[in-house]
Amino acid sequence: MSTTGSGQRAYIGSFTSAGGAGVTVASVDADTGALRALHSTDAVPNPSYLALAPGGETLYAVSETDDGAAAAFRVADPTRPPVPLGTPVPVHGAAPTHLALAAGQLLTANYGSGSVTALPVRDDGALGEPSAVLRHEGSGPDATRQEGPHAHAVVPDPSGRWVLAVDLGTDSVWVYAAGTGGGAGVTSRVHREARLRPGSGPRHLAFHPRGERAYVINELDPTVTVCRWDAASGTLDPLGETRVLPSGTDVPNFPSEIVVSADGRFAWVANRGHDSVTTLALDASGDTMTLVTTTPCGGHWPRDLTLAPSGRHLYAANERSGDVTWFRIDPSSGVPTRMGSLAAPAASCVIFA
Repeated sequence: MSTTGSGQRAYIGSFTSAGGAGVTVASVDADTGALRALHSTDAVPNPSYLALAPGGETLYAVSETDDGAAAAFRVADPTRPPVPLGTPVPVHGAAPTHLALAAGQLLTANYGSGSVTALPVRDDGALGEPSAVLRHEGSGPDATRQEGPHAHAVVPDPSGRWVLAVDLGTDSVWVYAAGTGGGAGVTSRVHREARLRPGSGPRHLAFHPRGERAYVINELDPTVTVCRWDAASGTLDPLGETRVLPSGTDVPNFPSEIVVSADGRFAWVANRGHDSVTTLALDASGDTMTLVTTTPCGGHWPRDLTLAPSGRHLYAANERSGDVTWFRIDPSSGVPTRMGSLAAPAASCVIFA
């Protein structure tokens, strides 16, 4: 955790095209979880998802536009807004929605074009031109949402050997070898395509802390798919599904994110439409999820859900109500209790230094 004399920092991404401030830097009260906005920059349009480099001195953002780009910022000085490191680099893909660092590269998941782009990270943290664009193929049964591939998230596995790209349009998770960095980054050849239930619309993925299970949140059918992950072979196998809303709930719902506690006892899901956070209890094996309860998200359309590094507070970025709400987590039940909120127009993600 990166700290300064001014305390811990959080970074909030937002859609500038919908009135968002771009990248907002906020202070964090470690005891209460409260956020306080300090400064912001709109140097990059629609920085909807963010990632920090190890050490916390460089911040990366997608630019979720039709052309699609990624940008790097220097954030070493907490008294100033993030400073762009050069101009945004085109990713040769449309509407990048997610990004991650792996094998010395920045990877973006490009929803509009159904692809993953790899950009080299230079010694100073700046981004080079794309070294690879990995294009998915396929479709799903939903003619409106799954007419073609739509890569929605890209996640390195805990071993560092693989990268998993979650594709809503193909109902699958694509597995690539991560490479070793130093010019040998993510391979362009698909290692495996793990197929999930047709029409489920997988969106994001989170690993169990032991690294042997992965949980895929599905957007088109509000479920979590529990998967076995074998890092030795790079194989993802679905084991079963758990619904994220109580039986009989008929409100249209499009889950957006899933996070797992550091001890592997709980998982939380953000629900857009139902406008809630679902608490799920995990058994000791990590194979079984039990719905505990749903809690109002404190706003409308929670696009992202994030745990504080301490694990004591949970944050929902409510895109359409324009705020970030924080919750205290009950350590026994895992149930969140709303504690406060920060105005953040068109908020789309929260990350912590």
